[in-house]
Amino acid sequence: MENSSLTASAAPTPHIMVVDDDREIRDLLAKFLERHGLRVTAVRDAREARRALPLGHYQLIVLDLMLPGETGLDFARWLRSSASGHAQTPLIMLTAMGEDTDRIIGLELGADDYVAKPFNPRELLARMRAVLRRSSESVKPLGEHPHRIIRFGGWTLEPARRRLINPDQIEVPITGGEYDLLVALVERANKVLTRDMLLDLLRGRQAGPFDRAIDVAISRLRRKLEDDGRHAQLIKTVRGGGYVLAAEIERL
Repeated sequence: MENSSLTASAAPTPHIMVVDDDREIRDLLAKFLERHGLRVTAVRDAREARRALPLGHYQLIVLDLMLPGETGLDFARWLRSSASGHAQTPLIMLTAMGEDTDRIIGLELGADDYVAKPFNPRELLARMRAVLRRSSESVKPLGEHPHRIIRFGGWTLEPARRRLINPDQIEVPITGGEYDLLVALVERANKVLTRDMLLDLLRGRQAGPFDRAIDVAISRLRRKLEDDGRHAQLIKTVRGGGYVLAAEIERL
């Protein structure tokens, strides 16, 4: 396991875990990210990642899905479980070019983004910065008073703590990406948002012709909101258009 030293900075330095069994990729990526002001812990497999997690406070995990032994998908599933203690740690997947099935499964497990191998380190860095930015602040302030409590359809959003509360007043675990998607919908309640619009809001990029990232994220968010996809009452699908949050918004 390779650990970097803490970069001296007046502001807190984001701590990134890179999980990849290719030593050359680990070393090159760690050096590249450190040159751009990030602190990096690089490990070769899921077992080393599990050992490293309690040793640091990580703002983001970059995870290769093709790991020996326990796969990246298995590790992501464990990471997102409540038992792991890291259910909300942002996650970017590294996937082999053309491995659409693994990518979709990873998104369903709660990954915040994905990058296909071989990748340009600068593109990965840009994606990482976008995820880090989204995890520290919502897509945009909720109205003029971003710390107000927001209610919709019996559910409650607490922007100051980035929490989602169900109608029974129980907190529902939600990832950074899921929270930001919900915020984008709540901010624009009763307005149709196309997939391209949502991707642009959340990732700053346009959807490719086969990009199902938003569809997968919507499906995952519906499950969190107990909103049956076939008979959805909160997040409705607009044929040929996109999605709309059909609810009255109350700000407290």
